[in-house]
Amino acid sequence: MRLLAVTACPVGIAHTYMAAENLQKAAETMGVDMKVETQGSIGAENELTEKDIEEADGIIIASDKDISKDRFAGKKLLVVGVQEGIRNPEQLIKRVQNHDVPIYQSESKSADQVKKEGKKKENPIYRHLMNGVSYMIPFIVVGGLLIAISLAIGGEQTPGGIVIPEDSMWKQIENIGNAAFSFMVPILAGFIAVSIADRPGLAPGMIGGFIASTGSFYGSEADAGFIGGIIAGFLAGYVVLGIKKIKVPQAVQPVMPIIFIPVIASLIVGVLFITVIGAPVAGIFDSLTTWLEGMQGTSSIVLALILGAMIAVDMGGPFNKVAFLFGSAMIAEGNYEIMGPIAVAICIPPLGMGLATFLNKRKYQSAEKETGKASFTMGLFGISEGAIPFAAQDPLRVIPSIMVGSMTGAVIAMIGSVGDRVAHGGPIVAVLGAIDNVLMFFIAAIIGTIVTALLVNLLKKDVTPTAVTPEGMEVTENEFDNTTGTLNQTDKDNQVDKDGQNVANREKPEDDVVINKLTDILNQDLITMNVTGPTQEDVVEAFIQMLDAEKCITSKETIRQAIFDREKESTTGLGMNIAIPHAKSAAVKKPAVVFGVSQDGIDWKSLDGTDAKLIFMIAIPEERAGDDHLKILQMLSRKLMDDSFREQLLKAETKEEAYKLLDTIQ
Repeated sequence: MRLLAVTACPVGIAHTYMAAENLQKAAETMGVDMKVETQGSIGAENELTEKDIEEADGIIIASDKDISKDRFAGKKLLVVGVQEGIRNPEQLIKRVQNHDVPIYQSESKSADQVKKEGKKKENPIYRHLMNGVSYMIPFIVVGGLLIAISLAIGGEQTPGGIVIPEDSMWKQIENIGNAAFSFMVPILAGFIAVSIADRPGLAPGMIGGFIASTGSFYGSEADAGFIGGIIAGFLAGYVVLGIKKIKVPQAVQPVMPIIFIPVIASLIVGVLFITVIGAPVAGIFDSLTTWLEGMQGTSSIVLALILGAMIAVDMGGPFNKVAFLFGSAMIAEGNYEIMGPIAVAICIPPLGMGLATFLNKRKYQSAEKETGKASFTMGLFGISEGAIPFAAQDPLRVIPSIMVGSMTGAVIAMIGSVGDRVAHGGPIVAVLGAIDNVLMFFIAAIIGTIVTALLVNLLKKDVTPTAVTPEGMEVTENEFDNTTGTLNQTDKDNQVDKDGQNVANREKPEDDVVINKLTDILNQDLITMNVTGPTQEDVVEAFIQMLDAEKCITSKETIRQAIFDREKESTTGLGMNIAIPHAKSAAVKKPAVVFGVSQDGIDWKSLDGTDAKLIFMIAIPEERAGDDHLKILQMLSRKLMDDSFREQLLKAETKEEAYKLLDTIQ
């Protein structure tokens, strides 16, 4: 099966590529050929060609912004939010495989179909808003960072703060930044309208947004801010949709989207905003700004707690974006101490999770440790999405932890009068000189990061990482190299036993045999063709007696404990009627394998629910664990995947027959 996917998010930085990577990995695991197009902040990458679409069996769109679907007409099309692509890629692929998705018919769906699909997908209001945000963010980031650079390099300290000389080059750079920043509201409004009504909505939306951000149009000293821009965008979009439904002569239709729709819609939106909407919204926004500026003491701390929680709870989602837009709007009003706590809170989730993986490696799988490094780096640049992989895997522990950390940092920043003059967060903006009270910024960020790391590690349990070999054998993480896909060997120079003694300095085992095949450590006295005892415990006890009789072990109790300690980590019942219990212990004098056949089968809590009939118990000295243990597991797991070999073992009637078959395992 060949599938295609398109991933996108409003910011186009993290979610887009996380969803693409997870979909690609899931497809490879499931044996599905998949190509993923990403529509990130730098534009479309790995674009789907007409040939790709023609040959595809289905398409998945995982996006929180509007994606053109016309090119997928006639194909099975599944549309979900970008978070679904990150968290549930396997389920999405299975839905397409199981034909649980509709065929997309461009421009020919009934109203009922549109309504039903809209309910299945994300909230359309949120989708339209996020489309506007995605196009707005590059303008405010570029504008904000240009202002930060000009302040950092060209600014001069005065009693009234940092000032850039009027006749300097840096003043011009600041002006360019201000110009870029002034596009925030018109761009937001314009692309909200585009999401609703396509390209005919662009001009009315941007014009409405400009009017919203220019109070002189409606006789107000203040403007309507980003709230007015959002209203203007939705108003323009739905006005355009209404005009598009009007039936006009065929001769006029070609010029409708170019002339009539933009002109009429712009007039309607402009007049409504100037006469009805603008002044009341500006009044509300002005009152809100005044109220925020007047917040002192306890009330400002409550605001910081709310903003910190909103930033962290969904890491780039709707709550995060609302808080971010709020802080950006306050910058435009000259209030920098709202964006300051937000700038601190934004970087704490990824920094905190990255630090957590460094502080306590026992709490995280190998892949999570690598993700922690990337997360920490993203935090330095104020990209809160870096914590999403951790939250997706363990939301009940991670999300409360990062919320508490961000709230802590935001409160400290608010108390410390941290200001941020650009619409961005993280240490990068402090380095560029956009932060007021830099010392308190870093104190707040560091404390919040430490709180997150300590809390999440307190809540998390130690993990025993596991991996599955290509042959289906489940082993612990240090036994398997996910990069090469092979069982690896442990660095014995760094190993210590339970008494803290370095393994490399201990005595060699009694029988320092080189293991090239299974029968190098298996003789007929370690084989039984009639396993007795109805339970797992009975079988292990019988096998331990056989090891003891062959003088392979020094303590039956120690070996028994080691076997069942391993079973607690995860079952060694592999399925397909196979079980491979194993123990690494100083109580093993020489490596050995016991093999037994149970015709009735033993309940081994196998992965596929089958009873164990072919049972191999491996006993390895601790000092040889890195070599022998892994080599034996590898030999067994490969050979036992052969259906005919398993059948022959089950049919063997004597130890001699079984030994001859086992002699082929190498």
